[in-house]
Amino acid sequence: MGSDSFDVIDRQLVHALQLDARAPFSRIAAVLGVSDQTVARRYSRLRTEGLIRVLGLSDPEVLGEERWLVRVQCTPDASSTIAGALARREDTSWVGLNSGGTEISCVIRNLTAQDEHALLLRTLPHTPRVVGVTAYCVMHTFFGGSMSLVTKWEALDPAQVAELQLPPPSVVPEGPVRLSDGDQRMLAALAQDGRAALSELAAATDWSQSTVRRRMAELHDCGALYFDLDFERRIFDLEARALLWLSVAPAELDATGRALAGHPEVAYACATTGPTNLHAAVLAPDMASLYDYLTTRIASLPGIGQVETSPILHQVKGAGPLQPRPRQPRRVSPTAAARR
Repeated sequence: MGSDSFDVIDRQLVHALQLDARAPFSRIAAVLGVSDQTVARRYSRLRTEGLIRVLGLSDPEVLGEERWLVRVQCTPDASSTIAGALARREDTSWVGLNSGGTEISCVIRNLTAQDEHALLLRTLPHTPRVVGVTAYCVMHTFFGGSMSLVTKWEALDPAQVAELQLPPPSVVPEGPVRLSDGDQRMLAALAQDGRAALSELAAATDWSQSTVRRRMAELHDCGALYFDLDFERRIFDLEARALLWLSVAPAELDATGRALAGHPEVAYACATTGPTNLHAAVLAPDMASLYDYLTTRIASLPGIGQVETSPILHQVKGAGPLQPRPRQPRRVSPTAAARR
């Protein structure tokens, strides 16, 4: 099977892992109706080639953190360097090159106003070849985080979903959840590999495996921990990606955001401060499909006064920590192979 060949089992496996990221392969295989070896082989191939990545992530809203959507305008010759520097920061995610390579977008999480000022007000605006910075504070999330785009595409049928789906968080914290040093170490390990073995997590935290299992369950039950899947969009035949910045009448903002969240093209949607007040990240099979989406369902949403569309040219960093690019198998020509 070539690197660009994906079938229904690949898509079902991605959906299954989104529903229960740490499910044993035997359980996933039983739901999919294939062998354990098939699931293990498919997962190994997709993970080794950097096509999927299971992530254990913390929810900033539950932890009382602020999120900022940041747009950095810069000269074309500096965009890759600046995007790479932003991607290497621990407080950034979803770093992308947009709009012909003259704009960088990213999400920044802040624990304190001091952190916010350090990056947004002091560091970025004074970076050489940066010509502008616009920041939008996320006020409300309509779709994203523990809610995944994968679940909208129905690779699995309702019965299969019911067998795999984990129960939602059952505890409502009275205030921001505070993480211990051990929690931080466990979350750091899960952000690298959401399927890390209990023994690995125990070594990272200096806890027993039973303590790791209990604490992971507690953090999930209160919503502080969720699992997500970073996946290559080609698995679902999606080539076009764009960020939408919408201006919506305040009276229509909530209804429009909720309607937008239900669209199968929308991977993320939130209400923000700033020059526009509704933001979305969308995916489509191609630019023609994106055009159809913008001129039909987006155009029919109530209260929209203006839409700015910013194509994503290259995703430098996703939701989790920055990872080195996987090494591709070395191609050997038939002539060279014959000489060996």
